[in-house]
Amino acid sequence: MHDTAIPTAYLAHVQALQQRSEVLLAQHGFDALAIASGIEKFAFLDDRPYVFQPNPHFVHWVPLNQHPGSWLLVRPGAKPLLVYLQPEDYWHAVPEAPAGYWVDAFEIAVVRTPEAAEALLTQATQGQRLAVIGEADASQGALVPNNPQGLIDALHFARAYKSPYELAQMRGASRIAVRGHRAAQAAFEAGASEAGIHAAYLQACGVAERQLPYGNIVGLGAHAAVLHWQHQDREVPAEPTSFLIDAGAGFGGYAADITRTYLHPHAAGAARDDFAALLAGMEALELALVDQVRDGTDYVAIHLDAHRRIAQLLLDTGLLRGLSAEAAVAEGLSRVFFPHGIGHLLGLQVHDVAGLAIDAQGTRRERPAGHPYLRLTRPLAEGMVVTIEPGLYFIPLLLQELAAAPEAAHVDWARVEALKPYGGIRIEDDVACRAGGAAPENLTRDAFAGATA
Repeated sequence: MHDTAIPTAYLAHVQALQQRSEVLLAQHGFDALAIASGIEKFAFLDDRPYVFQPNPHFVHWVPLNQHPGSWLLVRPGAKPLLVYLQPEDYWHAVPEAPAGYWVDAFEIAVVRTPEAAEALLTQATQGQRLAVIGEADASQGALVPNNPQGLIDALHFARAYKSPYELAQMRGASRIAVRGHRAAQAAFEAGASEAGIHAAYLQACGVAERQLPYGNIVGLGAHAAVLHWQHQDREVPAEPTSFLIDAGAGFGGYAADITRTYLHPHAAGAARDDFAALLAGMEALELALVDQVRDGTDYVAIHLDAHRRIAQLLLDTGLLRGLSAEAAVAEGLSRVFFPHGIGHLLGLQVHDVAGLAIDAQGTRRERPAGHPYLRLTRPLAEGMVVTIEPGLYFIPLLLQELAAAPEAAHVDWARVEALKPYGGIRIEDDVACRAGGAAPENLTRDAFAGATA
């Protein structure tokens, strides 16, 4: 979507949200909906604020994610009212006056204090049954979040289906993230530390760390076996092996979530060849799983097929032996090497909401037995954006448990032990489901194809 088309797509997006909200308010017995943007939070016994995290319900309407204290009022038959807090402050930068492609969608009232916001909204909703969505500490006088569960369930369920405007924002997030991934790969191959690679990522994306949609996972060697490795070491491993980076970017309030794994060009030894074979195999099976993101496909089936394919890869490379891929899955061997889910919904939140809800009433479809970390059990449909992120790891804790089990006889332990310094592999793409069984849109691969080195 070209930039010139964004205003039209955005207006259609807001109009669809307005229509949906009017129907849901009537169904759930409310006259109006107030949404808090959120408030700034501070460390315990300190005046140092945490990074502000906006209410995603607010950002769903308004592409503003650094505006604490603002409110949105949605009323049937009326233009949405944005109460825009622009405080008078000389300690910190204040929000600029409302401007941009989005302003025409709203009636906008600029206020200087939270109390003024409360007074305006209280007057506008006097005598009405008001649904208020926000954190408890976002309360402002009479504006107290009640977060009606039925209304929130319905709003969350609908958020899985992205509008053309939202898809455009997510493509933008992917393009930014890919710039960072290109820089991270180059830094790794040049011998940088995790801290250096992380810095290169931020520089290439043009963002500060606090602007990331989640903390970057930057793992060299064995650190790749920690699924959410949360540090960035300044020391480089003595022997170059591998690099796993799980890092995203935000654009218009929407997230990209991308993972890549690389083999160092100067890695040496027999384990290097094993890792190279596993990396090539994971790349092929990840693309095969991506192709299954089709309208009507059961996402759980994709997850279970990932286990079968990973088990087959382990058998093909000789790390497992003496049984079939199906038996390796049934006996739990695949879960030792692939302990997480195949992916999740993606959007305003990295792990977007209602992944287990199969209807607007919040009815849950539980995860299959033995797969407690799968975040999505819904059938796929047009407009959904999901991640596909198969992994294969050499996690000491899980390997130690397997070594004590009868299934240990199926493992080539000498080769597995040699692969531990390589940590593991994860490859993750962001994928949009299209209508009618058409091939999916791979936002990640498209961004890489359009990126310049």
